[in-house]
Amino acid sequence: MLIRKAEASDISALEELIPQSVRLLSANYYTAEQIESGLRYIFGVDSQLIADGTYYVVETEGEIVGCGGWSKRRTLYGGDQAKVEVDSLPDPEIDAARIRAFFVHPDRKRQGIGSRIMRVCEEAAREAGFSVLELVATLPGEPLYKAFGYEVIERFETALPDGIILPLARMAKRIVAPD
Repeated sequence: MLIRKAEASDISALEELIPQSVRLLSANYYTAEQIESGLRYIFGVDSQLIADGTYYVVETEGEIVGCGGWSKRRTLYGGDQAKVEVDSLPDPEIDAARIRAFFVHPDRKRQGIGSRIMRVCEEAAREAGFSVLELVATLPGEPLYKAFGYEVIERFETALPDGIILPLARMAKRIVAPD
């Protein structure tokens, strides 16, 4: 498996991977209506992460089988379709970096792909001067984040534009900033 920074040329492959991941890996946690609404309004490619160089893909035999990243921006979750304003930069001295948009191909689940990406993201955020990481987890994503020491700080439901309610969890972790 090769892990590398995502490029704009990867977007079409990510647009195929994300719905596959969400539909199959979320099936035991969300209803079909919640999944489809989430795909329409939240889950998708965030091209700002790619432009910032903070989004990663894992390839096996030339195929993208996983993706995820971290962000030095304020947005906690959501792809391009969820953005409504400029995504400003936080101050690493007082604000948290964001762990964002982890998706794994359903045929590759439980093979360490998400863990590999997480280690790269945490190290990059640490090197950028952040000492706190925050994320919004889907229900199927919570176990990965808990395994890395993230704690739920708030459970909430978000109402999507079509009226569908999606339960999520805001999680955080303190990391040691570089000297």
